[in-house]
Amino acid sequence: MSKMALANVLSTICMFALTLTPIVIAQNTPDDFVNEHNAVRAKVGAEPLFWDEELATYAKNYITSKIKTCEMVHSNGPYGENLATVNGELTAAAAVKAWADEKKFYDHNSNKCVGGECRHYTQLVWKESFLVGCATVKCKNNWSLLSCNYNPPGNVVGELPY
Repeated sequence: MSKMALANVLSTICMFALTLTPIVIAQNTPDDFVNEHNAVRAKVGAEPLFWDEELATYAKNYITSKIKTCEMVHSNGPYGENLATVNGELTAAAAVKAWADEKKFYDHNSNKCVGGECRHYTQLVWKESFLVGCATVKCKNNWSLLSCNYNPPGNVVGELPY
């Protein structure tokens, strides 16, 4: 076999192997959400969260109703809730990081947001919450909408998150 023919065969084998290799683009498994949340919670001594399918179903049902507009409006349901949206793909890591970044606006001594929004962060680390369920949808406008729901809900007026 000539060098050129051998190169063509090897190239074909490599292309075939690449088509069999799974490519992971966005990570939004239950473990991804739980691990991202728990890494932030551990920094303030909050107990870990556990995945709850009922909360995930609630989140999915609610944000599915927003697919046409991708409108970020809270469900006002019985659970704590954090929402995130972005043009394109949205991962669990990116959403949790955005909420965790609000820590800079949370003053633990006064238990208030100072200089910006912090209530997504305080829900994220709320000591009484121990269940989480999340879902993501791709909206008609190519944006992604993500919702995480927490039980028991956080951000109880007058109580510290941790």
